[in-house]
Amino acid sequence: MKSAQKNAGKELYRQLRDLSCTQLWEQEVARFDRAAPQERIERVGVIRAVGVVFAESGTPQQREIVKTWLRELLHDPSEKIRRYAIAALPKIGAGIVEEAELLSLLRTTGFDREKKFLGQALEKIGGKATLEHLGPDSAGSQIEQKLRASLAHYENPSEIRMDRPLSDFAGLKIQLRGRRGLEEIVRTEVEESVRNTRSFRIADVWDGLVTIIPLAPFTLGDLYKFRCFGTVGFDVGGTANFDQLASLIVSPLSRRILETFTNGSLRYRLDFPARGHQRGAVKALANRVYTLCPSVLNSAQNAPWTISINSRGKEYSVELSPRHSVDPRFYYRQQDVPAASHPPLAACMARLAGRMNDEVVWDPFCGSGLELIERALLGGVKRLYGTDRSEEAISIAERNFAGADLASVAAKFVCCDFRDFAKIEKLEAASVTLVISNPPMGKRVHIPNLRGLMDDFFTAAAAVLRPGGRLVFANPLRMDSPQRSLKLQSRRVIDFGGFDCRLELYTKMAQVSPHGATRATSKQAAISSKF
Repeated sequence: MKSAQKNAGKELYRQLRDLSCTQLWEQEVARFDRAAPQERIERVGVIRAVGVVFAESGTPQQREIVKTWLRELLHDPSEKIRRYAIAALPKIGAGIVEEAELLSLLRTTGFDREKKFLGQALEKIGGKATLEHLGPDSAGSQIEQKLRASLAHYENPSEIRMDRPLSDFAGLKIQLRGRRGLEEIVRTEVEESVRNTRSFRIADVWDGLVTIIPLAPFTLGDLYKFRCFGTVGFDVGGTANFDQLASLIVSPLSRRILETFTNGSLRYRLDFPARGHQRGAVKALANRVYTLCPSVLNSAQNAPWTISINSRGKEYSVELSPRHSVDPRFYYRQQDVPAASHPPLAACMARLAGRMNDEVVWDPFCGSGLELIERALLGGVKRLYGTDRSEEAISIAERNFAGADLASVAAKFVCCDFRDFAKIEKLEAASVTLVISNPPMGKRVHIPNLRGLMDDFFTAAAAVLRPGGRLVFANPLRMDSPQRSLKLQSRRVIDFGGFDCRLELYTKMAQVSPHGATRATSKQAAISSKF
């Protein structure tokens, strides 16, 4: 009997979950309020549905009305109805008034299950009043840490500070992480950037990882001048003893990093990258950290830091990584398209292409425009072209380019098939110095004839490039250029997020006829003169 009632309740919730806020409020809540006590118990899932639906799509005004209704249900004679209301309140965004109501109920209820739900709700929304209610017996407990982290989030908001220098960095290693296969490009960028300043030195290079050592005081802004890495982390030490990790997290070096690069409360989220979800380990380690240093708070809610526990063999290491809602290097990104390039990959491709003054650049599959923008940010670009078959992609690329504030660079974005490049004014045979692109991979969207598409891509690139021009692109296939005028200069296998791809650099060679005149192949000539 109980099983049948439980299944009926789940089915009711699934049905109500699909209703709009208006339908749920005007039809189902109205019916619930009019119902007799037994029917209210049978339809208690209405309360749960209201909490979820209005949290996801309700307006602020609607949520205020819902909170008033839920507070009234806290006084319902049925413990089950009260319990459902208790669980729904945190989803809506409960505050001081709701906290007071929950604490009042906690003082009077005699039901252990209701006390448990009240405790869970107060962990999520509680503040000073809840801390006072708990008293000294809760000192050092997990609930105290959660409440203090929640208070810190609202009363002392945190943000990453980019401009404050870290002066005492003895023993620190900085980890620049990225996609496997791009580490040598990251290494080259660092070496070229610090050649004069001598502010960092390369310590080690592994797959997807470049470790650097600071040689002088530095800011986060100094690190984010490097555009080719994915994420940055501060390695503050390692141990073979799991119980010693908390001491590393709050070590003097860790504290200096957190305090230097944070405005506001010191909050973090724990991550075990190689071990997946580790709820028990996270709870135990966070509690130990809080015991050692109550000002460093574990908080998943918009925490400005991730503290990763990396493992290699029997060794653990602690890495502190700043979290940004928007990567400050890629400020220009107003919007993205599906399967858009990873911004550091676009930066790596631009750096691989190198710099040439009065550069004319074309991206046949421009998507959101990242490769073109990253190349333009390196300087020396006179004109760039972006083509894509998607009108939405062209619109997004134009907005992103405007956001990059590259007024000195002439740009033209055209919705068309790349094979129709000759229709675009000034985009003609031997007019381009660089073709750079991240073509369709055929993974998310099926390409009926990907090899044929890439064959045409090589042909178009060979047609538009001047002698000495370069082609940089991510090759989704194990195929070489069928165009003999394109000479392979470098190839590296990179991780494309679950599959390998080849990042390649070609140079356009002059083809000399027996009479010494440069000529195009017949297929190049056909494409370039077709229109």
